[in-house]
Amino acid sequence: MIASSSSHSRLVIPCLALLMIAAPATIHAAPGQNARKDDPTPVADKNSTRTAQASDDDDLTIDPAEPDYTLVSLPTSLRLPRFKSAFRVTHRFAEPLTGNFGDLASNFFSLDSGAQIGLEYRFGIVRNGEVGIHRTSDRTIEFFGQYGGVRQGPARPLDLSVVVSVDGTNNFRDQHTPAVGAIVSHKFSERGALYVEPTWVHHANLQLASLPQSSSAASNNTFMVGLGGRVRVRPTVTVVAEYSPRLSGFRPGVNHVSFAIEKRAGGHVFQLNFSDSSATTMGQIARGGPASKDWFMGFNISRKFY
Repeated sequence: MIASSSSHSRLVIPCLALLMIAAPATIHAAPGQNARKDDPTPVADKNSTRTAQASDDDDLTIDPAEPDYTLVSLPTSLRLPRFKSAFRVTHRFAEPLTGNFGDLASNFFSLDSGAQIGLEYRFGIVRNGEVGIHRTSDRTIEFFGQYGGVRQGPARPLDLSVVVSVDGTNNFRDQHTPAVGAIVSHKFSERGALYVEPTWVHHANLQLASLPQSSSAASNNTFMVGLGGRVRVRPTVTVVAEYSPRLSGFRPGVNHVSFAIEKRAGGHVFQLNFSDSSATTMGQIARGGPASKDWFMGFNISRKFY
C-alpha cells in the first residue's frame, strides 16, 4: 500500500527518534581477568569457554568491511551477537526518477511522492544465529532466520551462512512465499567484501491461483543468485551494489538491481540507495521490478543495539 507523505512523517519520525537513542557502552574484560587462581575448572573447559568468549567479542566489534546486516536489500554474513539486537528502516519512494529535469525538480526528485516503508527488527538467539521480522507498508510481513556455519579465517577463505524466510501478504494472513538460500562471502581485510547468494523461492507468483491448473511449477517458483559487494572509499564511507539475476522459474519484469552510498556513525548506518524495484523481502526480490526499467530513490537507516 502506498502511503501519503504526511503519513510517512508520522511513521518515520518516531522511528528515527528511536534510532537515535544511545545504547549503553559495553566494556569487555581481558580474557582471564576475573579468573581465580584456585579455579578448579579443567584447562580444556577453560580454553573452550575462552574461545567462545573471544568469538562473541569479535561479533561485538564493528567491522569496517561489513558494517551492516544487509547490502541494500540482500542479507550479508555479518553475525549478530548473542542476545543483542538491531533495527532497520527501509524507505523506497514511489515516483520513478524518469522524465525531464523540470518535472523531477517540481516533484523534488520524488521526495514529494508516496513511498513504501519497511520496519525490521532482528535478535541474536544463539552464537552465530539470529531471527527477525520485517514489515512493509504494503502489509507484507517477512519472518527470517540466519545461521553462520563457517567463518572466514586463515585456513578458510570463505564465510558460509544459511538463510530461511517466509513472507505473507495482508499481514501474513494471505499468500505465503517461503525461501531458502546460502550466503557465500569473502572479506578483503577492512577494504570490502563480496557476496554470492543462491536462493530458491517458492510461490513467488502471487497470481498463480488465477492461472489454469495445467500451469507448471516453473510458473510458481524462482531460483535466483544474488551478487553483491561493498567497498570502503573513506574510513566510514562505503559504496554498495547488488544484483539478483533469476536463472529459472517465475521471472516477470526486470531483475532487481541496487546501488548505494552509505555513512557509518558509531552503531548507525545511513544509506542513500537507487533501485529498479521497491523490493526488500526475498519474495519481492524474486518478483523483480517493473518491465519499464524505472529507477527509484530510497534510503535505509540501521541501528545496532550493543
